[in-house]
Amino acid sequence: MKYSAVVRQRYLRDPSPARLGGLAANLARIESFSDHVEHRDVVQSLLEESKFFIEWAAPDVELDIQAELVELQIQLARWQLNWTEIWSSAERRMAMAAQARAWSGRVLKMSGMLS
Repeated sequence: MKYSAVVRQRYLRDPSPARLGGLAANLARIESFSDHVEHRDVVQSLLEESKFFIEWAAPDVELDIQAELVELQIQLARWQLNWTEIWSSAERRMAMAAQARAWSGRVLKMSGMLS
């Protein structure tokens, strides 16, 4: 999926907490959609979109949040690198889903939207 300047501009109109909330929602969707093997392409798109969300959100957040986002982006890249093996194994796919759920909670907490 290509991300145009229009999509980027739309994303950047939101304040930082909303941007992080959108990233957290994407991660929750990764967890949710990973329960069915037929959702492969959807999850793959969500991984790619999440990497863009991190790239676009990071410059406007505090340094400690930036560091965590870098860690998350590395995790997303690892999942993409091992995509065929992860998706073909129900066990590995569920492990990825659990990690995505945990990251979703962490990012939502970082957003400040829970307080």
